[in-house]
Amino acid sequence: MLDQSRANEMLVFADNDTPASANDKEHRPWKIMIVDDDPGIHDVTMLALDGFTFGNRDLEFVQCFSGEEAMQAIRLHPDTACILLDVVMETDSAGLDVARKIREEEGNTMVRIVLRTGQPGQAPERDVIRDYDINDYKEKTELTSIKLFTLMHSVLRSYRDIQTIEASKRGLTHIIEASANIFKLSSIDQFAGGVLEQLTALLHIEPGALYMNSGGLAAQYEDDCLRVIAGTGGYSVENGTNADLVLNEEQLNTLSDVRDLKANVYADHAFIGFFDDRIGNENLLYVDGIEKIDPLDRNLVELFTRNVSIAFENIHLHEDLEATQREIVYMLGEAVETRSKETGNHVKRVAELSKLLALEYGLDLEEAEIIKLASPLHDVGKIGIPDAILNKPGRHTDEERQIMKTHAEIGRNMLAGSKRRILQAGAIIANEHHERWDGAGYPNGKKNRDIHIYGRITAVADVFDALGSARCYKEAWPMDKVIDLMKEEQGQQFDPRLVDILLGNMEKVTAICNRYTDAGAHIE
Repeated sequence: MLDQSRANEMLVFADNDTPASANDKEHRPWKIMIVDDDPGIHDVTMLALDGFTFGNRDLEFVQCFSGEEAMQAIRLHPDTACILLDVVMETDSAGLDVARKIREEEGNTMVRIVLRTGQPGQAPERDVIRDYDINDYKEKTELTSIKLFTLMHSVLRSYRDIQTIEASKRGLTHIIEASANIFKLSSIDQFAGGVLEQLTALLHIEPGALYMNSGGLAAQYEDDCLRVIAGTGGYSVENGTNADLVLNEEQLNTLSDVRDLKANVYADHAFIGFFDDRIGNENLLYVDGIEKIDPLDRNLVELFTRNVSIAFENIHLHEDLEATQREIVYMLGEAVETRSKETGNHVKRVAELSKLLALEYGLDLEEAEIIKLASPLHDVGKIGIPDAILNKPGRHTDEERQIMKTHAEIGRNMLAGSKRRILQAGAIIANEHHERWDGAGYPNGKKNRDIHIYGRITAVADVFDALGSARCYKEAWPMDKVIDLMKEEQGQQFDPRLVDILLGNMEKVTAICNRYTDAGAHIE
């Protein structure tokens, strides 16, 4: 384990433009709401608590002089830590009504409510503690400077602990949700975000501190390249992805040093966790803005990072399986195209165009990715078509045309028995990408929305790209002629909405086609 002085030298993340630590007075103060219709009570309370700090954080007072003002204030300041609440104000039970509304109407169970009364008989202590979810009950004559000091320590400690528990619950919820969705295509980012939130709870970072000056990130080394998987607080990316997060040279050097040490680093106000796995992945968790970690918490963190390492390993193994499946599907699609003397770039273009159409149609990213991965299998059934027919340079006879049409059902039969989602989608696409919107297609004469959206999307992408590409039986069409054909067949062969999407995104379409261009393709 790294010694403390060396750790302090390495942790340069604290040198960011907006430095922060758990010991800085720049941390947001605890909000204390004083609700009393007597201005003198406000003055005395604030004077008695002048200079009070807890956990190196000052107090911020919110003053209210009626129950109605208190309800407006709690809505504006839901993060209030403690309310010093008078019972008798505009009505004899105004304070009790406020307590009930805070708990029942606002659903705020975290704020600590201390009832203060100058008329104890008006609100019997036993009744209000039991019926109004009051955390403490004090007569105003009791609240001397010493008593207020003791009370503030008690309620703020309680409030902080409740925040920690809530943070732990949120972190566990994220991790459980990520575990439930572990085999979804993008679950590693969600899982990493949950891991960060859970780690902040273990390190006793105040919820919200991550959204002030401090922050955390989860990253992974792929060879010598650092990939950020998730970020929070100062290391989160708004309106972008974690891949957009750029670390400075000192930060990269710090993480590189920890990687070389292969050990967790604990230092003033920061923690870097390192863990590798049996398949060679090297992962890092970084969190700053923390307090000194006691031995018990350190043991919990060590246990947590070991368990996280196992979880990440399982995710990476699954990703490897997914990648292998995608590669096999792509290779099979390209093999079919090669057999029919067509370039493998056709299936790449169809895949990317299908994903674009799916996203613009309104399908979610996961389903769009499924369509992208399955669409290369649209012509897999051509494996069962004789070469003499498949590669005939001229027009097919009626008999040959009927044989060619069987490739749709052959493809479906090849893939339909699989339980893999990509191959199931491939079976649908293979079977339905020659169906027509007007019902004149094959093999089943489906029409309109009876045709699966996977088939409708791939049909548009396939025909658009095939027309613009050279084949053994034709030259590539110029783009204006391709567009004219797509317009003519809108509502006939193709889903009219998908044609509008295609033609409305020609800049993106052209970029895709040029990325995987062929010598015989005319994309302008």
